[in-house]
Amino acid sequence: MSRRPILVDCDTGIDDALALAYLLAEPSVEIVGVTTVSGNTDAARAAANTLSLFELAGEDDIPVAIGAHDFRARAYAGGAPHVHGDDGLGGIALSAAARAHDARAAVELIDHVASRHPDLTVLALGPLTNLAAYAEAPGVARFDHLVVMGGAFAHSGNVTAWAEANIHNDPEAAAVVFAQDWDTTLVPLDVTMTQTLDATDLVRLEAIPGAVPQALARMLPHYLDFYAGVFPDRRCALHDPLAAMVAAGALRGVSVASGQVEVRLERGERGRTVSSRGSSTQRWVRGMEGSAAEVLLERLEAREWPS
Repeated sequence: MSRRPILVDCDTGIDDALALAYLLAEPSVEIVGVTTVSGNTDAARAAANTLSLFELAGEDDIPVAIGAHDFRARAYAGGAPHVHGDDGLGGIALSAAARAHDARAAVELIDHVASRHPDLTVLALGPLTNLAAYAEAPGVARFDHLVVMGGAFAHSGNVTAWAEANIHNDPEAAAVVFAQDWDTTLVPLDVTMTQTLDATDLVRLEAIPGAVPQALARMLPHYLDFYAGVFPDRRCALHDPLAAMVAAGALRGVSVASGQVEVRLERGERGRTVSSRGSSTQRWVRGMEGSAAEVLLERLEAREWPS
């Protein structure tokens, strides 16, 4: 069976690392490239974090390109160390990878990969700055599908009352992306806040041998600490891993709402996502059956990781 090619555009913090590890362990997909953007941490640090994770996994041939540092309408002003740690990975200080990042710009790498893989899925786990630049670049290759972790519809935001972090960081870029006729699926807070990893799951993760699962287990306490005021017990939301599972087609009973996504740019509701009219190309995930944490742990347990 052929594996689904996926390019990941991310701002590698803790839940991005979980998503990348999941994709490395998911037998139905192949990561064919990574581009990074500022968000949880800056784009250069996100690339370094990704390369360090790949080195632990024994993956030395996935190109990783650095994308936009600043957003379209404002300069990047720092990440979210209170959520992801000063290094983006819970302060665990992974060793720098021996391999350098790809010399191409993010748009160039996406174009190269899309040209080679007409069935490419692009998985966006951070602000959409790189994808907006791609939308406006002349003559670039078309990819098959876009999956975006972002937005909030019936659910409240996690930055403001309305806005989810990835969209709020660069709403102008999001507006450009959602104005395209790309086949797009959003995985918003409406569903990601229902899928969590708890302290019992962390114990199970700690028991998985290998450098990657052990690194993930060391990162997660910082992430769980942040969520202490969000959930009544010790658990964290699985935002990016859930989007990765949607991109991989690994979930059961996924329900979606079809609708053209629009992004509010005015000050009072800046970054708010709304869907008020029908669309044949855009949809957002409303729910799913089963446990994303179980899918994540099963895949991580099934792979033989380097030590």
